[in-house]
Amino acid sequence: MPNIRLVLEYDGTDFHGWQRQPHLRTVQGIVEEALGQVSGEKFNLIGSGRTDTGVHAEGQVANFLTVARHSGATWRAAVNAHLPEDIVVVHADRVAEDFHARFDATGRTYRYSVLERETRSALYRRSAWVLQGRLDLQAMRRAAAFLRKHQDFTSFAAAGAPTENRIVDLRRIEIRRDRELLTFTFEADRFLWHMVRNLVGFLAEVGRGKVPPRETAQVLEARDRRRAGPIAPAQGLCLVAVSYPAATA
Repeated sequence: MPNIRLVLEYDGTDFHGWQRQPHLRTVQGIVEEALGQVSGEKFNLIGSGRTDTGVHAEGQVANFLTVARHSGATWRAAVNAHLPEDIVVVHADRVAEDFHARFDATGRTYRYSVLERETRSALYRRSAWVLQGRLDLQAMRRAAAFLRKHQDFTSFAAAGAPTENRIVDLRRIEIRRDRELLTFTFEADRFLWHMVRNLVGFLAEVGRGKVPPRETAQVLEARDRRRAGPIAPAQGLCLVAVSYPAATA
């Protein structure tokens, strides 16, 4: 049975997250509707992970099984013809029947955008967290160095999240500034619910001078969400890419 992989780009502002929900506009629900319009089948679209309400994606990966024999290029064009303007299939191809967008993933990369300016933004209002004043870039990078050395991220998991494995291989944190725009890039094997937004909220507190960088180790060791400060808003977060073993790429 053909198994089709999609790479999706979407503006998450007007979606109630990824997961299909009754009577709500979700990414999974909208794409499944478009797929059904193309071939008349009922689909179960599998995503690499669930993005929350307001979170964007440049490289969300999903797959579905179908009886249709269309090429990847045909699926891309046909599905895009039925999708709204805030979501698009940027790539489609046929993969092995046992490929699973979520379980086969070996890593994910997220980017979080912060705009440092005194006024609100007309252009970045849907895609960045607007903060007044300049954050201390070097202090945040020193705090990030502590984060990279750690594996238990209980302090940065969502409050009230169900008990789960809190060990994360955080492979990369980069913080860059281009004039008013700060970008935080995180790469890991997996992320806990709200982990990236919690990390950015904490790093912003460091950048404001409210938390010394050296206290990062204490916050991690506390395994207490209350020690890690506020959560950053959803609109600044974007799923950039999902990685897979070479055999499935």
